[in-house]
Amino acid sequence: MEWLTNLLAAIPGDRILVWAQWFFLGYFIALALGYLSLNVLAMFAIGKHTRAARTEYLPRAYHAFLPPVSVLVPAYNEEANITSSVQAMLQLAYPEHEVVVINDGSKDSTLAVLIKDFDLYPVPESTDQALSTQTVRAVYRSRSQPLLRVVDKENGGKADALNAGINYSRFPLFCGVDADSIIQRDSLLRIVRMFVDDPDTIAAGGTVRIANGSDVDAGNLVEARLPRRWLPLMQIVEYLRAFMFGRLGWEPLNALLIISGAFGVFRKSVVVEVGGYRHKSIGEDMELVVRLHRYMRLARRRYRIHFLPDPVCWTEAPEDLATLRSQRIRWQRGLLESLSANARLCCHRRGGVVGWVAFPFMLIFEAIGPLLEIGGYVFVLVMALTGAVSPTWVMAFMLVAIGLGILISVLALLLEEMSFRIYPGKRSIMRLFVAALAENLGYRQLNTWWRVRGTWQWLRGKQAKWGEMKRSGSLSKR
Repeated sequence: MEWLTNLLAAIPGDRILVWAQWFFLGYFIALALGYLSLNVLAMFAIGKHTRAARTEYLPRAYHAFLPPVSVLVPAYNEEANITSSVQAMLQLAYPEHEVVVINDGSKDSTLAVLIKDFDLYPVPESTDQALSTQTVRAVYRSRSQPLLRVVDKENGGKADALNAGINYSRFPLFCGVDADSIIQRDSLLRIVRMFVDDPDTIAAGGTVRIANGSDVDAGNLVEARLPRRWLPLMQIVEYLRAFMFGRLGWEPLNALLIISGAFGVFRKSVVVEVGGYRHKSIGEDMELVVRLHRYMRLARRRYRIHFLPDPVCWTEAPEDLATLRSQRIRWQRGLLESLSANARLCCHRRGGVVGWVAFPFMLIFEAIGPLLEIGGYVFVLVMALTGAVSPTWVMAFMLVAIGLGILISVLALLLEEMSFRIYPGKRSIMRLFVAALAENLGYRQLNTWWRVRGTWQWLRGKQAKWGEMKRSGSLSKR
């Protein structure tokens, strides 16, 4: 590193300062242009996913061609929401499906609640153990719900629970759903259609929306409402931005790198072929999707990974800063694990758009991005306080860093209003607009700092933990 020290010493300090100014300003401009480009792609893609193509308008005979699906629900300490969640899965409007709940060694009363509410009884059941997992203690069936089975196993993490669910599932497609989530009744119909319409489909994901504040009755979302508290409200804007053009923008390019673990359908044979979910990954949902891309592209096999904005899964968002912090640190670590474990895909000669565009984009703007963003804010603050940069440059930086962020959030709301209008009414629109402004004035920067902490933990090799998700029970109303 001596040569670098000598080089920097030979460069005048004012020139280094100018380079640093242009570097940070250029980074934030490139970040905004990248997301605006995805926004444009999403606007073109939304047309084929509008409500005009609703599945209930299809002839009933079409349903006979839909393959059966196993809905896998990994559960760890989910006693507050597990009954409502399972009820919602059992009521899905789908020709043939089963619900497999995997109790991953819960320390609370999750299993006891399931046994009581669904009249479970133990049954002898064997499996070929296509994927290795922690020990399964018992398998239960329900006297009242023939579609339901419960697998009780020793704790091994979400990935291990999903692998156990795959082992005990009976159908060629499986749908992974978080236990704190509710799928709209027709959403499984909508998403599985892709496997029929496009035989090359190996995975498909739907939109995840926040249920806090909504009216829920016996596992069904009766009416979507905005939460009263500002923390989940800003997360609604965040989710809209991530799903409505973040993922929808990548979908036409077959370059989608993540399907949310809260709601995704996979072809079981391909997932088993690549080894199932990675046990040691805390971001098992993204890691599996990136690995599927790497496996299929490097093997030169035809495949498609789809995202559909219309199938909706409702989930409970954190309502306190401690839980949100833990979640965002975990997400950042999962991102870094997923990219590092599949680094071979990046710029590989067979990588295609996903390897040459999507992977570098995620690496630069999502993985390394938090470090550069925090570095940019610190640089501007120090330079402004010392008078080393002009007020005009500081204003230009803030316009790019904050103003373009607000523009992207507002465009996400506009795209939502143009398409689905989940939250009708002027008052709801105004609250979301205010949240889109407020989200960029502290909330986003706080998230960036948490992601930096996640990056530091990953670099140190600190053991990852899921942590406890504090539940408000918003999915268990009535």
